[in-house]
Amino acid sequence: MNNLSEYLVMIPGPTNVSHRVMQAMTTPIINHRSDDFRVLYKQVREKSQKIFQTENDMIILTTSGTGGVEAAVVNLVRKNDKIIIPVNGEFSSRLSTMIENAGGIAVRINSNYDEVPSIEKIEEAFEHNKDAKALYVVYNETSTGTRVDWLNKAADVTSKYGAYLVVDAVSNLAGDDLPVDKWNIDICITATQKAIAAPPGLAILSVSKRAKEFMINNPPNTLYFNIPRFLKYYEQNTETPFTPSLPLFFAYNEALDMIIEEGLENRIKRHKICSEAFYEALESMGFKPFAKPNARSRTVIAVNYKDGMDDKKFRGLLSKEFRVLVAGGFGELKGKVWRIGSMGDVNRYHVLRTLSAISAAAHMLGIRIDNDGVSIADEKLKSLNH
Repeated sequence: MNNLSEYLVMIPGPTNVSHRVMQAMTTPIINHRSDDFRVLYKQVREKSQKIFQTENDMIILTTSGTGGVEAAVVNLVRKNDKIIIPVNGEFSSRLSTMIENAGGIAVRINSNYDEVPSIEKIEEAFEHNKDAKALYVVYNETSTGTRVDWLNKAADVTSKYGAYLVVDAVSNLAGDDLPVDKWNIDICITATQKAIAAPPGLAILSVSKRAKEFMINNPPNTLYFNIPRFLKYYEQNTETPFTPSLPLFFAYNEALDMIIEEGLENRIKRHKICSEAFYEALESMGFKPFAKPNARSRTVIAVNYKDGMDDKKFRGLLSKEFRVLVAGGFGELKGKVWRIGSMGDVNRYHVLRTLSAISAAAHMLGIRIDNDGVSIADEKLKSLNH
């Protein structure tokens, strides 16, 4: 085995990045207080609006997805604000902690980790907390491979109670349905390293007019994540208040071009088909997906281990012998599940190579599987060409 061969990165982020996007990072450095950067920044913001399907203001932070989520908290949440948040995994749990750290009162709507709280539970929470300021939702829970299936109805509830709607879409925007304006989302957050298929390091937020007005009239107690400051710098001189990561801006700009060239609708369809191919193939092999059918993510496939399977041995074998990377579980699910990132550039090659490696690794470990799953996935993937 050539140890210098590229990994197939099938974890829930960072994901595979095309050579075209990687090459963009070699663009010579420019002055971030120059017309060259202003042109780039304006282009990136306008292209971001297309993939968010919004006319709202865009904020681009040089930070991780978690930094983007924290920005969405500290700019909107004030002391003793009640915030309703469904919790069904590690990232929604972290978000509820962020809310409390900002001085807010997190009204947690808990559910089992293999499902999501229903929209009826959310409305019930608002009925008991009519003064709640916002609903924060992790659209796609990376830790559990679950997805909220009622997000298109959430604004009906929040508008009824005059609350803001904030969506963490870090692990599925550009790979799943998310028309920000149509669904009346006040703040939406994503990051570059997942379905966008760019290197990690940028978080992108869309901010509605009314959320923007609140932030400007009630300035947040933060410097680096100060959204009104970013808005002011853009409006006055098309600049960022702090030094941006220029190589990442170049890469993100190229990734946006690739998304627009493919067509957002086609991209979302591709993600849906690839995830269905994974689910159907894995189930045919005798593996049980962790999430219940109506809560399954289209970008993160969480799978229960079979009896006798050792997490480190299995994933280690995939990595060492087949150069395929999948993720383990963490928190309560550590050692119990493994996760496949089906996002970004994912296509027929990624799905079939991953399944072939899983089948071979299982055989090498003496784990019985019903079939290799490849033919079932391949049949499903034929619809990618139509």
